[in-house]
Formats: sequence, structure tokens, C-alpha cells
Amino acid sequence: MGINEPTIPEWFEKRNVFITGATGFMGKVLLVKLLTSCRNIGNIYILVREKKGLDSQARLQSMLQQEPFKQLQEKHPEYLKKVIAMSGDSTLDDLGLSTVNKGQLINEISVIFNVAANVKFDIPLKDAVAMNTKGTKNLINLAKQMKNLESLVHVSTSFTHCSEPVLEEKMYSSPMSPDDVMTLIELVDNKTLELITPNILGDFPNTYAYTKSLGEDLMNKSKLPVGVARPSIVTASWKEPSPGWVEGLNGPTGLTIGGAKGVIRSVLCDENLTMDCIPCDIVINAMIGLAWRVGIEKPDKPIYMNVTESGENLLTWGEALGYGRKHALDNPFSGILWYPRGQLTKNYYFHIIAVFFLQLLPAYFIDLMLFVTGNKPFLTRVQAKIASGLKLLHYYTMKPWVFKNDRFRQLRKELSSDDKETFFIDTSTLSWDNYLKSYVLGIRKFVLKEDPSTLPHSRKILMIYWIVDILFMSIIGILLIWGIMSIISSIDYQATTVEIIK
Repeated sequence: MGINEPTIPEWFEKRNVFITGATGFMGKVLLVKLLTSCRNIGNIYILVREKKGLDSQARLQSMLQQEPFKQLQEKHPEYLKKVIAMSGDSTLDDLGLSTVNKGQLINEISVIFNVAANVKFDIPLKDAVAMNTKGTKNLINLAKQMKNLESLVHVSTSFTHCSEPVLEEKMYSSPMSPDDVMTLIELVDNKTLELITPNILGDFPNTYAYTKSLGEDLMNKSKLPVGVARPSIVTASWKEPSPGWVEGLNGPTGLTIGGAKGVIRSVLCDENLTMDCIPCDIVINAMIGLAWRVGIEKPDKPIYMNVTESGENLLTWGEALGYGRKHALDNPFSGILWYPRGQLTKNYYFHIIAVFFLQLLPAYFIDLMLFVTGNKPFLTRVQAKIASGLKLLHYYTMKPWVFKNDRFRQLRKELSSDDKETFFIDTSTLSWDNYLKSYVLGIRKFVLKEDPSTLPHSRKILMIYWIVDILFMSIIGILLIWGIMSIISSIDYQATTVEIIK
């Protein structure tokens, strides 16, 4: 930190902030962090689109009554008065803002956090472009009109350019002009676009990575004071807003739930490869630190920062599974469908066999029991969705990833001693064992909404499923042995018959 440089809270003092994507998982954590750690910040304007018949104000009030804002509501409700919802939609010109709201942002905003994104891997290209590319362009057009803009942080992903053997903190050229792609999707009908999407994507594994790369290209050409934050796999919080805070089913959260409930028993994954995951509160602290750095440096070109673990505190996929399994068995979820016995394998054929015997057969068995008892079967449909989702993840779990994060490490050094405590971004002191315990408990509490009082009952149910699983595996083993012995006996019989004939 420079001698005369302000601390992060000092720099944010009285500055007004605009956030897109504030109603999402990361956006909520960002909002809480700014309110609690930058006490003298100006107003925080958030873009909120109407949804399910609720306008922006109703959605804001509903959001503030839920986690992770409950403690703020109880202890510091005055902080929340700084949050102002503006009705809009990032996929629309001028973000769908009213004339009055647009004018207010143009005159008052100093800092922007562009967090809005569609993070699903399998959405159609048109939908991904609308949110991740056109949404970025619409924001840039508005930002260029802002009179006091000092810093814009755009959230991307460290997996944007997956074909690169080493992913550095620099700009990579996009395969096509973002404007050309946006024009293309407007001109081509959906059916044709679906057919040509693989050719458009090229080396990109999915529409998410492709459209985020286009968004980066737009930021690079914007001539605005920009910082591009590229987190790796974003997981539950380490410390804030509370240990294990998580929302949604994306990434490792969905895998953990599927594995702990017994519906995912095999994942195609090299257990020896590094799982580069980063807790969401570290990502948020890095984004805030990057906004501060951009505001101070006033760069002519974007500052790129890979918010990645990058081997400083190594965690492999195999270790993550081991820790996760241990804590999921100690703290089982309610409503499990089969005993959790998930495994990782890099052998494709072994994986297919395991899925058939350990996922599909139990699914058909349970659905049969449901049908017989007059209930509606569902598990085979769930398995079809799981198979589709895991197929998309295999690209990431079967190859090594090398991220350079020198700029991220440099940011740590640039923080004051107080800021290092408040805006912690050092993963070296993180205990993965303890962290994954809080992650499992966080999923149980925040995602599945299960009260701790249900744990004793869940443990009893888990024991019953363990017994059933042992019996089922024994039957499968006996059938396999019987099948092998039958084949051997048949071969011996044929050989004997041939000898007699001779």
C-alpha cells in the first residue's frame, strides 16, 4: 500500500455504487460486505427486474427479510436504508431503466460491480449471449455516460479461455467480434442457430465460457477504468456472511447434494488433479479490493485478476471427496434416496458400469416400489438430468488447470494491515477439512432448509439405508458370481462335449 493511499473503507466513503446481479448468490454477499465493512459508503443502487409478478421494490424487501440479511435487519437496519432498487433488465437497452433512474445513475455513480450473468453451461447460445454479452454491452453504454465513474469491476471466470495450457492474467482475443455474434443471433432462427452452435463455439466447451469471453472483449475495448475479476470454482463462504453460507445448486453444491442423497454414485474425474475452488467471501473481498485498486491507479487498460487458489493450499478432487463424504455421513441430509457411496474414476468404461449398477438399477428399483405403493415414480427422470449435468462437468474434472494469479497475490501485499483482516483474501490459512464441514452444514441449513434438530432422525435413516445398501450390493455380487460361474460351467461343458465326440 502506498504511503498516502486511502484504505478500502476510506476510498469508498460517500461514493455511490451500482450493482448488477445483486439478487444472485455472489451479489448478495457483495451487498452485505459493502454495507458492513464500508460503513460510510454512499448509496448502493441495485438493478432488479420484475419477476413472478413482483416489482423491484417488492423483490428488494423480500430479499432483505431473508438470509444473509437477517442479522443486518436485527442489528443494523439503518445500513439497509442505503440500498435502493431500480427496476430494469440488463438484456435491454439502457438496462431497461426509466428516464429518471437512468439520469440519477449517470449523475451519482462512482463505482460499478457487474455481477449479473447466466452461469448455466447448457443454455442456448441466444440466451447466453443476451445476458453475458449483450448485457455487458448495455452496461458499458450506460457507464460511458456516467460523469463520476472511477471504477468498474466486471466479474468473469478463470475458465474463459479453456484451450490455453496456462491461463494468465491478461486479455485473450475472442474468436469472433462480440458485435458480429450479437447480430448473428438476431438474424438466425433458433433451429438453425442450434445446429451451428458447435461450429461457433469451436474450442469452447459451452455457451457460458464462450459468451463470457465476448464480454471480456467488450470490456477491453471500452476505454473505461475497468478491473476484470476471474474467479475459479466459487463455493460456499469461509467466514462471511456466516460460515458455509451458500445458495443455489450450481457446481460442487449440486454434486454434494446428489452424492449425499445417494443419487450420484460415480463421477468421471481424476482424483489426483487439483480442484481449484475459492470461497465466495474471498472472491467478494478480491472484487472490492480490485475496485479500490482500479480507482487509485486509473488504468488505461483493464486490470485482469485471476481470483484462484493456484496451489498455494492444494486441494485435490480426491481429498475434497474424502472430506465431503466424512462430513456428509456425520451430518446426513433428510430425504436420502440411497446410501451415499460416491466415487471418482478416470476410467470411462468403469464409470459407465458403475452408473448402470449403482445409479440406474437402484433408481428403477425405487421407482418400481413407488409405483407398486401407488406413488409417482421420479428417480429415473432425476438420473437422466444428473447424467446430462455430469457430462458437462467432465470437461473440467478430467484435465489439469494452471492459473497464474500474480496480480491477485500482489493485491494482498497492497492492502493495509487492517484491510488484510477485513478484506481477507489469503487462502493459505484455510483448513479444507473444517471448511468442507461448514460447507456441508451450510448446504443443510441454507439450501435444503433443514433444522439441526432433524439430525438424529436423519442418522437413523442413514443406518437403515446402509443395511439395505449392503444387502443390495451382496445380491449384485452374488448375481455376478453366479453369472461368471455359469459362463465357466458352460465353457467346461462344451469342452467336455467336444472331447466325448472326439
